[in-house]
Amino acid sequence: MALDLQQELKQAHALLDQLPPAKLGAVRSLLAVMVDDDEHDEELTEEDRRALRASVEYFRNGGQGIPFEEVVAELGFTMEQIHDARPKE
Repeated sequence: MALDLQQELKQAHALLDQLPPAKLGAVRSLLAVMVDDDEHDEELTEEDRRALRASVEYFRNGGQGIPFEEVVAELGFTMEQIHDARPKE
């Protein structure tokens, strides 16, 4: 049975109240992105749809992606720099 909106809000607030300050900022940032993303959703253009279809077909036919480590190296970074840049909990 789906919860009604008021119950969802009440449970969300209760969970927020339990968060330590260090994690509250991360949740606030996530919520801001989710709200902002919903406001700026754009319809896909036909060009976008063609690109998505081509991508799906590429991988369906055995195409390979680029490992994240390789992308990091091509951008002139090290994986250590990436790990050090992550927010600490």
